Amino acid sequence: MSVRHPRAVEWEDRLKSVFDRIDDYLEEKYGGQFPLHPRRQQRGTTSNKEHDGLFNIGASFGLGYGSSKGKGYIVEIRIVTLEPVPDDIMSDIYTDTMRLLQKELDAAFPEKKLKVEKDGEIVKITGDFSLGKAHEDH
Repeated sequence: MSVRHPRAVEWEDRLKSVFDRIDDYLEEKYGGQFPLHPRRQQRGTTSNKEHDGLFNIGASFGLGYGSSKGKGYIVEIRIVTLEPVPDDIMSDIYTDTMRLLQKELDAAFPEKKLKVEKDGEIVKITGDFSLGKAHEDH
């Protein structure tokens, strides 16, 4: 059994809320343009936005080996369809996601300096991931 630090749980919950809001935006803007994968549930039919609808937005932490940006959260933007998504629409989705992600992170983590940027072909969140207080006086 692993016990996670309460601040780590809070961080993950806040980040999940950010991705859920971005998922909602993308579903509203692009959701009707492509058919769902036959095994994918319709939007809003599961208890977790990761498991339904056209989009699944999330991130996993990477240590930054081989990256010029260093450690950070690697953002995954999955579109769950069997249809090909044209490059121009993919570009729009990535642009919208990056813009909205920066705005949402600034609102959800005002005490942190987080930045959304491209790291080669991937989108990455970099910055202050410490779980302590952001501005302690020493």
